[in-house]
Amino acid sequence: MFLKKNRADKKAVEKIFKKGLFIASKNINLKYILEKSTTPPRVSFIVPKAVEKKAVKRNYLRRHGYVELKKYFENIPDGFIGAFIFKKNTPTIEIENDIKKILNKIN
Repeated sequence: MFLKKNRADKKAVEKIFKKGLFIASKNINLKYILEKSTTPPRVSFIVPKAVEKKAVKRNYLRRHGYVELKKYFENIPDGFIGAFIFKKNTPTIEIENDIKKILNKIN
């Protein structure tokens, strides 16, 4: 799991959905804002109920996303605030590849 300072809070996520940019991949979407500041990047994972009905599975996907993102966290620029949103029928095997592709588009 990420430290609290590296996760986007509810207020930041609302700001992202109002003003953020959008990048899509096969299994995951990213809404983000790139601010001009020196604050560390903040990222959250969102798994809607439409994707998985059971909370256990939603939490598993969310946690798995954080584990895969930790490998590429150094590549995220400062001032970045983002939310990864899972799509339906997301296989956990492809999460890492999608995160890598999306982060390459940002940099």
